[in-house]
Amino acid sequence: MKNTQTGTLGALETSTEKGWQKTDTMWMLGLYGTAIGAGVLFLPINAGVGGLLPLIIMAILAFPLTFFAHRALTRFVLSGKNPSGDITEVVEEHFGTGAGNVITLLYFFAIYPILLMYSVAITNTVESLIVNQLGWVAPPRVLLSLMLIMGMMTIVRFGEQMIVKAMSVLVYPFVAVLMLMACYLIPHWHGAALQTMEVNQSSGNGLWMTLWLAIPVMVFSFNHSPIISSFAVAKREEYGEEAEKKCSRILAYSHLLMVVTVMFFVFSCVLSLSPDDLHAAKAQNITILSYLANHFHVPVIAWLGPIIAIVAITKSFLGHYLGAREGFNGLVNKALRSQGKSVAPNTLNRLTSLFMLLTTWLVATLDPNILSMIETLGGPIIAVILFLMPMYAIQKVPAMRKYSGKISNVFVVLIGLIAISAIFFSLVR
Repeated sequence: MKNTQTGTLGALETSTEKGWQKTDTMWMLGLYGTAIGAGVLFLPINAGVGGLLPLIIMAILAFPLTFFAHRALTRFVLSGKNPSGDITEVVEEHFGTGAGNVITLLYFFAIYPILLMYSVAITNTVESLIVNQLGWVAPPRVLLSLMLIMGMMTIVRFGEQMIVKAMSVLVYPFVAVLMLMACYLIPHWHGAALQTMEVNQSSGNGLWMTLWLAIPVMVFSFNHSPIISSFAVAKREEYGEEAEKKCSRILAYSHLLMVVTVMFFVFSCVLSLSPDDLHAAKAQNITILSYLANHFHVPVIAWLGPIIAIVAITKSFLGHYLGAREGFNGLVNKALRSQGKSVAPNTLNRLTSLFMLLTTWLVATLDPNILSMIETLGGPIIAVILFLMPMYAIQKVPAMRKYSGKISNVFVVLIGLIAISAIFFSLVR
């Protein structure tokens, strides 16, 4: 384990601390890249359709909701004794082999379906771009999906640092276009959105019901739990004992960037459309950019939509790959260990890459409808791992006890329970 050996930390940084590094910026943007995917193109519709007042409250909650939960999960990973131990090892260390196996299995099946969804999404998006914007004949789906997934897997082959670097580079054009779109819409802002300051009671959804159902939308729009374990391990190797404070600072900057850019885009979209427009967009089940292109008759927005979506999906695919690989490797290692066997990490990573390539290619080619349902069912698992497991560990694990007694812990537990209950309500409604 490498230590900075540059003195002690006071608050977040002192004059003797190793200052902000290039790797810190890379990880800050990598966290952003994992969280902010193609889902942001649906967020203005899903979050804004309930009214302007719930949206304002959600904007206020966005930073604490995102920061406290991901900081707690990072601290959980850092609490393990093994400096290079990922989340699957830390779970086993703290909760025992049986619970470790169960949570590792749940962790994998919460993230892996999202990876499959992104493989389908990028194939559909590129195919649509080729046919509708370029006016060409799309290649056979089996070849197109293979080329796209192999392109993303090529980045994976160069290792974790290359994945994070690629994601951090892709963030720049994504944020730039998002902000340009938000600014472009400013002249189109009007007072129609103010009609929704009072939530439409005739819909049967009051303010609290609207907020309750909107919390999961916010949680998963800013969720980057799949990359947190890799982030924590990398920073502990770089900063040693000072990793927790450094991680908290990086998370704070990343979440601030997320909330400011995404919520500005969301508000700009909502303020430029009427409540009826938002309901129409939701009924059509299209991205906000596609609806804006049709609404304002601006062809350039129609072009920007798929391009932003491709960049967003690629970023999120790479970030979720790290989490899915961690879960798969954890399952294989635990299965082999129970039989007294082991496998070299590099060999296991190659086998995992092959498994991911073949399965994502197969699913992207078949384009099944069941994926969205699997992703929805994975939602409660992610909420348990992100919100509830670290809070439970604070009460039960000696290494985490120093974080107890904070009001933020109560907030995280409440948000987790609200998200889980709202997801189940949406499923059975």
